Amino acid sequence: MSDVRLTQMVKTSGCAAKLPPAALQQVLESLPVMTDENLVAGFEGNDDALVYDLPYEKNMVMLQTVDFFPPMVDDPYTFGQVAAANALSDIYAMGGEVKVALNLVCFPACLELPVLKDILLGGQNKVAEAGGVISGGHTISDPTPKYGLSVTGFARKDKVWSNSGAAEGDLLVLTKPLGVGIINTAVKAGLASEIAAKKAIDSMTRLNRKARDAAVPFSVHAATDITGFSLIGHAREMAEGSHATLTLFAPSIPIIEEALEYSAMGLNPEGLYNNREYLEQHVKSSPSLSTAFQDVLFDPQTSGGLLLSMSESDAVEYSRATGFPIIGQVTRKKDHFIEIAG
Repeated sequence: MSDVRLTQMVKTSGCAAKLPPAALQQVLESLPVMTDENLVAGFEGNDDALVYDLPYEKNMVMLQTVDFFPPMVDDPYTFGQVAAANALSDIYAMGGEVKVALNLVCFPACLELPVLKDILLGGQNKVAEAGGVISGGHTISDPTPKYGLSVTGFARKDKVWSNSGAAEGDLLVLTKPLGVGIINTAVKAGLASEIAAKKAIDSMTRLNRKARDAAVPFSVHAATDITGFSLIGHAREMAEGSHATLTLFAPSIPIIEEALEYSAMGLNPEGLYNNREYLEQHVKSSPSLSTAFQDVLFDPQTSGGLLLSMSESDAVEYSRATGFPIIGQVTRKKDHFIEIAG
């Protein structure tokens, strides 16, 4: 198989390729809402996956999601792993278990078929690790390679998590560090160190399964995964859905350190600026925070971590058991959805 640099075939990569949030919101708000008596949650609530009541099974619901994007790494197998981990994350963000998935593939005619095989094998690796199976899919010829999954999972009806429901006094736990969007931009520019690139890949290929499994014994009031709309964007959705304000503790937020350096160099993805333009009106920041630090908070993450809102006692115990940091707290609704304390 000849050497191929997948990232040179795309303009934007990973979750940074998402449509700008303002444009997407404008379109979604213009659509008529479709209803079904068994549809518990759809896109109108900004949850990570739809929730469908199973009329023949009283205690279970079906969770379904779909996600795909262009490559953010050059290695086809790693790309498949990252894209699959990112799609599977939506099921974990709802508190569910992965069961079946379908491949979604756009593949250029100019690439050799072993490249496609490696992408699919990477996806299979992560779905198998999740305890699920890939049972088919759909492929089209396209000059820009893209890969992802449609994923179906299940959960007990009384154990489904939502991105609303965060309660005043809750503490917030984040299960992965931020900064992979900035690092991926530096990699594409040929300016990232091997160490930084490896940190980003290790984060993006790590499933949120263990974080979800460790949280199941606790009472999770609200949950979401941090992807293309950044920590600020997904935290804002949680705050708005919960009619609360989320206060983030800047010193406690985990960041891949090289991301701060690269951001200060101007190696920021376009999606970061789209996120900032749409979201900064909802944010009140400490004046002591550096521009680079604030940039990381708006950085579009690919296969990012879970943001969990738990009671203080549960959050402390969960953090102690897993090592995941407590990064904020839920307060009564103020003038801004998000406050960042220095």
